[in-house]
Amino acid sequence: MQLLHRGKVRDVYTDRPGELILLASDRVSVFDAVLPTPIPDKGRILTALSLWWFEQLADIVDNHVISADDVPEEWKGRAIRCRQLDMVAVECIARGYLAGSGWASYAETGAIGDVVLPPGLVEGDRLPEAVFTPTSKVPPGEGHDAPMTFAEVVELVGADLAHRLRDTTLALYRRAEEICAERGMLLVDTKFEFGLTPSGELVLADEAVTPDSSRFWRVEDWRPGGPQVAYDKQLVRDWAKSQSDWDETAPGDVPAEIVEAARSRYVATYERITGEPWS
Repeated sequence: MQLLHRGKVRDVYTDRPGELILLASDRVSVFDAVLPTPIPDKGRILTALSLWWFEQLADIVDNHVISADDVPEEWKGRAIRCRQLDMVAVECIARGYLAGSGWASYAETGAIGDVVLPPGLVEGDRLPEAVFTPTSKVPPGEGHDAPMTFAEVVELVGADLAHRLRDTTLALYRRAEEICAERGMLLVDTKFEFGLTPSGELVLADEAVTPDSSRFWRVEDWRPGGPQVAYDKQLVRDWAKSQSDWDETAPGDVPAEIVEAARSRYVATYERITGEPWS
């Protein structure tokens, strides 16, 4: 078993040609910094929820999963064996509501990247239609992901692939948003990563619609006009931003009450979306 890469949350191993094992840890990162305090069960929740979503979305685009069982016994529940792909260097983000950096950009410019939005929207509003707001993919330690215009995506990967990325991202978001809404959750925004097979087939990779890669709000909590009650990683981000000495690079220990609250919200999101109890 060879370790190829240690990411902020996942470690990537290989033991066979053309195959990878993605091992999800309980690490949590905010603003590209990995915090020293893990969130118990986080890796298992991310893995289980990703597998559930890969099945729900498989008719839109193929995914990289080979098996969740053919992994080392001690990693079962936290690891996925998957196809090795040529990863596309674009973070494909779909937004259906105004939140986070999307809200900050709109409040300043009336747009998110190169997507101009109607005037008069408030924080937490639902957008007239979902929008594609990609960012660059910068390796850890080499800087920060930056917003990209669609023209920049075209320049980077070519027009055909850029259109496939945009169309597939929005189709996945629309399907996932509909499923979430049926279960009383709002899928605010989400990030997808894609890879290419040797034949050029576009494949969904990494994770899918988790509290790490997405924002979730409960329908009953939604009140446009300000920050919302988050059922995702936002709770930890908010704690980090509240620290007077936080500089977005130097992590600090996360208080036990924040760890437990974050875990409980990850569990609640899993249970409400899948309809299955967490154990």
